[in-house]
This record gives sequence, structure tokens and C-alpha cells, in this order.
Amino acid sequence: MAHLKLDHGAWVFIGDGQKALFLVNEGDEKFPNLRRLSVLESPDPPSREQGSDAPGRAYSSIGQIHSSVEETDWHQLQKERFAASIAGRINTAALAGEFTQIAIVAPAKILGDLRQEFTKETEGKIVAEISKDLTNHTIAEITRLLTAQ
Repeated sequence: MAHLKLDHGAWVFIGDGQKALFLVNEGDEKFPNLRRLSVLESPDPPSREQGSDAPGRAYSSIGQIHSSVEETDWHQLQKERFAASIAGRINTAALAGEFTQIAIVAPAKILGDLRQEFTKETEGKIVAEISKDLTNHTIAEITRLLTAQ
């Protein structure tokens, strides 16, 4: 990964659609010191508890044409909703001036979901978008990976 320079007070968001980790740099550009600000986890119950019906069927009004409707991926839908709620949290913090810089680290799909929800205020404060899943790493490993030269 590229060397990321974060000002004092800059935020780093690490997320994967089920877990969101917010870090703040208590150090400076030369000597970053990432500390946990907050952790959020999305409840993701089994599909049987999220959906109630079997996939539907579509029937043509003319003739005997039948087709099945794709089953809803409840887990993916929950990840998208969680990403939207996280983007809302980041947007609110950006508008309130809680940070001047933020680095976003998430898998490509979640990164795309977040981008769709970010406001112009938030977009102006993003210093890096990294398509990587680091949610299962320690803060020390995250710091090393983000600031390695």
C-alpha cells in the first residue's frame, strides 16, 4: 500500500458491510498514532429470519410463458443498508467539523456503496480510498499497512 500521511485528528474508517471501525490519528504525519474512536457492528440474522417468502414467479399475460424471480439476497441487502447508515454517520461528522481528513478503507463493493451516499462536504475531506478489507486486523497492523513506505 502507498504511504498515507494523516494530519493530527484525521479519521480512518475501516469497514466491510458488517463491521465499522473508526480510528483517529492522535499522532502526526510523521508519527501516526491511530486510536479507536468507535466500533459499530451490523446485526445479520439468518436468511430465514429476514425473508418470509419463497422466490416469486412471473407469468406472461399472453401464452404459457413462466419465469422465476431471483431470490432476494437478504445478507447483501443488509450490507448495503449498513453502508448507507455508516455513510450517514460520516456525513454528519464531516458537516459538524469533527474531522478535516478521512481515509476510507473497505472492500470494493462497500466502497462503491459508500461513495453513492457521501455528500460533497465529505468528499472534500477524503484523502484516500483504499479497496481492501482490514476489519480483522489489529490497530497496530492497520497503522503499519497504511503508513508503510
